[in-house]
Amino acid sequence: MLFRLIALDIDGTLTNSKKIISEKTKEQLIKYQKNGGTIVLASGRPTQGILPYAKTLRLREYGGYILAYNGGCIIECATGRVIYQNKLSLSYVPEIFNIIKNFPVGINTYQGDKIIAGNQINKYTELEARINGMELVFRDNFVEYVDFDITKCLLHGEPEVINELEKILNDKFGNELGIFKSEPFFLEIVPKDIDKAKSLSRLLKVLSLHKDECIAFGDGFNDISMLKYAGLGIAMSNASDAVKKSADYVAGSNDEDGIAVLLSKMGRSVFPSLAML
Repeated sequence: MLFRLIALDIDGTLTNSKKIISEKTKEQLIKYQKNGGTIVLASGRPTQGILPYAKTLRLREYGGYILAYNGGCIIECATGRVIYQNKLSLSYVPEIFNIIKNFPVGINTYQGDKIIAGNQINKYTELEARINGMELVFRDNFVEYVDFDITKCLLHGEPEVINELEKILNDKFGNELGIFKSEPFFLEIVPKDIDKAKSLSRLLKVLSLHKDECIAFGDGFNDISMLKYAGLGIAMSNASDAVKKSADYVAGSNDEDGIAVLLSKMGRSVFPSLAML
């Protein structure tokens, strides 16, 4: 099987614990692209938080793609063209806020290069701003302020609180919205039928590729659908057991150049027909 596309989660997968793409991983992925492969960065991050990694991997030059907001937005790097976008209806914002307002959690959405936060700022809110390299702006009037198009909201708080809110919100909106954890302390709220697998499927149709021609790497809960969907789903060894169980294979950790090591091995022996590697 010739794998023509690699879909990569970012945090805990593509990047190491320092949020950096190692030189070894970078070289292997650029080599893959030089030989005709397509790289897709599939992340819960907003577009602004993905662009630096797309630049590092030279996706604009080689024709790669970005799946931002867990697939709520698909961008062609070569042109900046938005291929697909699914917006979250603003009618849900006051309803969600009314439920969470008495819980010790923050809520945010995204406006340009800014993260707009409400209810509270905690260490996880600050983490979201830091990892995306975006300015954090707190608004007391969060509900009234958010009158622009949005693709998702994110809740952030201690895992036990996030678990409780995941159940409460799914009980109320589960038939209307996508509500799932990307990390134990992050709860994603997106339009219905938005996840990495569905977004990847949409992109593959545009590219006239079959899912069997796709490899997916991930480590988070929001990667499970993508790992199950791809022709070859690979979990990082730093992933939770639930993520590993959803994968076909477990690679080394993000701090052990797991992606680069496995791709190099596949190119030499496991998949001899993978000439591009």
